[in-house]
Amino acid sequence: MAGHRIFGTPLADIHPHYVAKAERKGHTRAEVDLVIRWLTGYDQAGLQESLEQNTTLEDFFAAAPAMNPKASQITGSICGYKVQEIEDPLMQRIRYMDKLVDEVARGKKTTSILRGDDPADF
Repeated sequence: MAGHRIFGTPLADIHPHYVAKAERKGHTRAEVDLVIRWLTGYDQAGLQESLEQNTTLEDFFAAAPAMNPKASQITGSICGYKVQEIEDPLMQRIRYMDKLVDEVARGKKTTSILRGDDPADF
C-alpha cells in the first residue's frame, strides 16, 4: 500500500476526536455523524459498522456508497492545505471530512455545511 500512513488509520481511531471537538463547542456526535453520512452516502448503520469493524480510512472511502457530488464545493484550508487543491483523491476526501467536522464545531448552520441539502435526507 503506497500512500500516507493516515490511509491505514481506522476511522474508529479518528471519530472520537471529531466528536470531542464538536462537543467542546456545544455540538453533538449526531451532527458529526450527519456530515460524515452526507459526504460518503453511508447510512447510520453502515457508519456504525465501519466504526465497530475498525475499517481503515482507505477502505471506508473505497466502500462509500456514494460520495456526495457537492463535496467539490467544500473549500478552505485544513492543516495548512487548501482542500480544493489536494491532488490525491483519498487525501482530499479525508480532508473534506476534517473540514466538515470543523464547520460543525464552529457552529456553522447545518444547511450551509451540507451545501444547501436538507439534513432530514441524511
